[in-house]
Amino acid sequence: MSLNLEQYVSEFSAQNITGEHLLQLDGSKLKALGMTSSQDRAIIKKKLKEMKASLEKARKAQEKMEKQREKLRKKEQEQLQRKWKKTDKSPSDATEGTPEQ
Repeated sequence: MSLNLEQYVSEFSAQNITGEHLLQLDGSKLKALGMTSSQDRAIIKKKLKEMKASLEKARKAQEKMEKQREKLRKKEQEQLQRKWKKTDKSPSDATEGTPEQ
């Protein structure tokens, strides 16, 4: 409707075309849905291309965030392990290297 193509809404609804299905449509599938105007198909295909690019960009950003979180989590875990190693040393460990009297 935002593309001024509301004449196709009823057919898309009748065919249960959801957002996920919409992203998979190509020119021939649009034509089969009754979109006979090549200009209308071009408008839809252009918008779908933009939407796919936007989704891909968001997916990559999400993956980058997840990698950063994982890296931070590993770093924090390593810091905790180093901290525990320092506190695990008993006082007898500190005197092991000294000669006996």
